[in-house]
Amino acid sequence: MTVDNKNVTSAARPSRSKYGFWVVGVILIISAAAWGIQHFLLAPQQSSPPQELVWHNNLQIDLHHPDVLIESESLGRLPKDLLAIPFLRDTLTEDLVFYYQNNADRLGIAGSLRRIVYEHELTLRDNLLEMLIDQPADIALWHDERGRLSHFMAVIKLSGLARLLEPLAKVAAADTQLARMDFAPFKIGEETVSVYQLRYGNNKPLLFASHGDNLLLFSDIDMLYEQDAPSQDSSQVTRALLSGDAPWPESFGLKARNAVAGADKTAHRISVSANYLGFGYQRFILAFAGVRFEMQPQGWASYLALNDPSAAGNANFDFSAIWKTMPMGASFCVAVPVAQNVPEYLLQRIDAISDRAESNASLAMSGSSGLCWYPDSHLYTPLVVSQLATAADEQSDKRLAALFDTVIGAREKQPVPVVASTKNQAQVWQREVSSRYGQYPLNESNSPESLAGSQFFRVSLARSHQTLLFSLDDKLVNKALQTLDKHFPPLADVLPPQAVVPVYMAPEALSGLFKQEVFASLPKNLEPIFHNAAQTLLLPKLTALAGQQSYALVLPANTEVKESWQWLPLQWQGL
Repeated sequence: MTVDNKNVTSAARPSRSKYGFWVVGVILIISAAAWGIQHFLLAPQQSSPPQELVWHNNLQIDLHHPDVLIESESLGRLPKDLLAIPFLRDTLTEDLVFYYQNNADRLGIAGSLRRIVYEHELTLRDNLLEMLIDQPADIALWHDERGRLSHFMAVIKLSGLARLLEPLAKVAAADTQLARMDFAPFKIGEETVSVYQLRYGNNKPLLFASHGDNLLLFSDIDMLYEQDAPSQDSSQVTRALLSGDAPWPESFGLKARNAVAGADKTAHRISVSANYLGFGYQRFILAFAGVRFEMQPQGWASYLALNDPSAAGNANFDFSAIWKTMPMGASFCVAVPVAQNVPEYLLQRIDAISDRAESNASLAMSGSSGLCWYPDSHLYTPLVVSQLATAADEQSDKRLAALFDTVIGAREKQPVPVVASTKNQAQVWQREVSSRYGQYPLNESNSPESLAGSQFFRVSLARSHQTLLFSLDDKLVNKALQTLDKHFPPLADVLPPQAVVPVYMAPEALSGLFKQEVFASLPKNLEPIFHNAAQTLLLPKLTALAGQQSYALVLPANTEVKESWQWLPLQWQGL
């Protein structure tokens, strides 16, 4: 596999949308850029479901295991309650609340309901939607093939409001936007439950069914079909939801929120699985299961989930070597345990198509890797630091060279050679890769006649003792080598000593990086409307972000893999 222009484009502009809640969006910032670098370095094939997993609906999503689960005492209060977090309150401000109050989908549904009430002379209140949103709700979301959270299923506890929906069912046969579906009705005990569809806005569908005090909403009828027949598996899930059961929290290793009583009950809980955050690369970060945020009586809390030992392998949470290698001045950093056989997995693929690798040499990771983004670089060119499990020798360098030569490249006019060099006992491999987003103009290339584009990256891989460095930005690799040689201060100097730190965030530098990337993608002469909108709406948010203090997210000191869905508290420590 190679790094081509199409790949670079997708890294510069990740396909993830802002669909969902802002707190999930904070997590996506971490993952989207991580996806970009892994897309270049690892480039796995399109992931497919495990052979033992059989899809039971046309959308090929697992209704038992959502990517994101939002459990809320009142969905309408969630945006406002998010602003109870000082960091979000100062950066997002009340605009977050206004956004969800005036969201196009929300306004479209409300408008359609008002029209139905008026035309059919129903005795429903105009604020029916607001009343429903103010009830307890569980929302499950799944990503589509483009990575967007476009599929959803929600169950709302009507708490005595069920009778308000009865008039809608009666007018379904005579309305242009509301219709009863031909889908085979659910059978719950002796009662038959019908499925209805409301079309709103630009002909968008919203499907719903109700039973007792439970209102079920979902985004697509294909959730309930397997080929041309109703799916038995989907019917089982929907019957459970309509009967008042809560099957989704168990998929995150949690009890149902409403099963927790007394002072420990949470107002909101947002859980995100590694299936979504991993961008298809979960096999490389096997210890990571997911994250969750919940609003407890004493305030918001954050948690990280780990997998069981059989899945996580020899996960290593000693990130000290990572932070001693990363140069100071980063905008954002994340360190994670990685599968130790990542190089072997890639080299097995290379050995099958190349005779340049030395198959008798073994490569294995120490169990952890880190990525950092820097304000003087780009969002799609972070620095990756990893550690080899054993000391490197000549044979392992040959395998690293074969790995780099085979994986890194683009479709050029002529083959561009890999340049190998030695810098203070470190082995360095570099290749120029053309891209419209490249850092250097063509006239700075050593092989301008070979490159297909007018700009290029000088992609670099370096090995210093057991430390591996990689980036599309060769300057970051050089700076990391200077850090290892103690000519530049490491990030470890500003982190809490002896602490397990998986995430570091410097808002001032992060604000500068975002500002640079946004306006680079919105030239004023080409995108005047979006450029002005960013100036007016985004710049104040970035300015507020720059005023925040730096944070280190800290895990418990004795962190180790013990059981499936092992939830560990994350402490936000100001620096």
